[in-house]
Amino acid sequence: MEVTRLFDILDNYLEKFPEQDAALACKREGIWKKFSIQKYVELTNNISYGMLALGIVKGDKVGIVSGNRPEWNMIDFATMQIGAISIPIYPTISQDDYRHILNHAEMKMIFIEGKELRNKLKPILPEIKSLSYIYTFIDQGAEFSFLDQLIELGKSNPQPEKLIELKTAIKAEDLATIIYTSGTTGYPKGVMLSHSNIVNQLKSLKTIPATWSKTALSFLPLCHAYERMLVYLYQYLGMSVYYAESLATIADNIKEVNPTMMSAVPRLLEKIYDKLYLSGKKLPFIQHRIYYWAFSLATHYQLDGMSSWMKLELKIADKLIYSKWRAAIGGNFDIVVSGGSAIQPHIASFFSAIGMPVFEGYGLSETSPVIAVSQRVKHGRRFGTVGLPLPGVEVKLADRNEIICRGHNVMIGYYKDPELTAELIDAEGWFHTGDTGKFTSEGQLIITGRLKSIFKTSFGKYVNPQSIESKFTESPFIDNMIVVGENKKFAAALIVPDFVYLKSWCLKHKIQYTSNNMMINDQNVQMRYAEEVKKYNQFFGDFEQVKRYQLVHEEWSTENDFLSPTLKIKRNVIEQFYADRIEKMFQ
Repeated sequence: MEVTRLFDILDNYLEKFPEQDAALACKREGIWKKFSIQKYVELTNNISYGMLALGIVKGDKVGIVSGNRPEWNMIDFATMQIGAISIPIYPTISQDDYRHILNHAEMKMIFIEGKELRNKLKPILPEIKSLSYIYTFIDQGAEFSFLDQLIELGKSNPQPEKLIELKTAIKAEDLATIIYTSGTTGYPKGVMLSHSNIVNQLKSLKTIPATWSKTALSFLPLCHAYERMLVYLYQYLGMSVYYAESLATIADNIKEVNPTMMSAVPRLLEKIYDKLYLSGKKLPFIQHRIYYWAFSLATHYQLDGMSSWMKLELKIADKLIYSKWRAAIGGNFDIVVSGGSAIQPHIASFFSAIGMPVFEGYGLSETSPVIAVSQRVKHGRRFGTVGLPLPGVEVKLADRNEIICRGHNVMIGYYKDPELTAELIDAEGWFHTGDTGKFTSEGQLIITGRLKSIFKTSFGKYVNPQSIESKFTESPFIDNMIVVGENKKFAAALIVPDFVYLKSWCLKHKIQYTSNNMMINDQNVQMRYAEEVKKYNQFFGDFEQVKRYQLVHEEWSTENDFLSPTLKIKRNVIEQFYADRIEKMFQ
């Protein structure tokens, strides 16, 4: 059958892959619970029948505030196949953001996971006048209804003919979902995506996973357009989707599931890279030398143009070292898709060398989300680039090298905000990303920064902070940093040490400390960071170099709101929090 609407994925799966071991799976009470495609469709339809019995109609907004779980997918498809609008919401946002989204979307129905989230949302729910139905995923007491009750309501009130009628009436161009972008500034904006926006992505991306790849692991938030689209892709291809228990259990879950495909953000790959690097420190002399020879070799791996000698070295390194790493990680990977932000080329090289081929992609929620991605075609994949533009998507550079795109991936617009829509989608249909880039001679796209982040010094020189931050964070000593200097004489930086690596270094050099703050104020540590800053400054012109910097003891995370849910730094939040320290650097 032809898939033209998102919910067609279920019928397509049922028709083409009825014998697949599991369509969806999650771990509960220590055991993997699997849902066959037949059970998946049955539960989804019963949820739809339950919604219809409650009076949910086409155009009503249904919110899902939950981590990754099979029921998330069931509610998502159940909502869309009756013509209602599915609205996923991050479980980690603030009360103010919840209040804004629920009111702005005029939410009719909402599903909330867990006691903690329920308690967070409970105080603001009475303020949402449009809200008629509140459900939790399991029985949490008499206060709220729960999902099994909705399923039972659907079983008692089946309307298969009505459901077929509603599905038939839905067009590919119809609004399917509103994704509220987390962003790094201001209130979240509602990105409206049609069925065809996302379905065209699936059809363009279907050749990227290998044909034998039948098991995927998912752990990034489903409420983010990137992971959500990939999970649709997995199902479109008839793959089993296993949901990791948590970020802390990923390594164990990979070993249990043995997936051939998963997505990741660069920060996660960097953490694995650092952990592997530190693992060789205590080895005996000979093993230590072999370990770090193999490690260094992996960072120089290239897809093309390697000498016969290097290929031989890689085979030896694979037998001695890389095979053990794969066994430790759970390696049966055909592809690891990296997105959310740029991955450093040496890390992409490293993972590809050890048998976890990294494919990098680029896009935004507003572009459904993929604009460009590494592909299995000639010149389709090169480290340091995000690959080629997706088939059917035009990409070019506008003023100041801003990346703009046009095609089937561009959103319908921002919900209730035609003015902002008109600002970003011009009269010719080009979407202005706000990102800057360049093309290689072979047509691959390289992301160079963010227009809004670029600042001008008091000498009139433009500085791209993201290119500096990206280079500096190649250092094992640096976990994160932000470069500042708008209208100042020079660029300065706040640096968050990689405290795992720094603790190891302090132990080796017999440096005593009782806290992160004490560690970064040690004279030896400060001298070591001075060397590191000097080393990485050499890659930049004089006006771009970090002239002053300060180490900070706070670790930036989504929990303290310094990072977005996709682990990008929130410049405005960080600059406000450290305003006094930033000002002192320029005095």
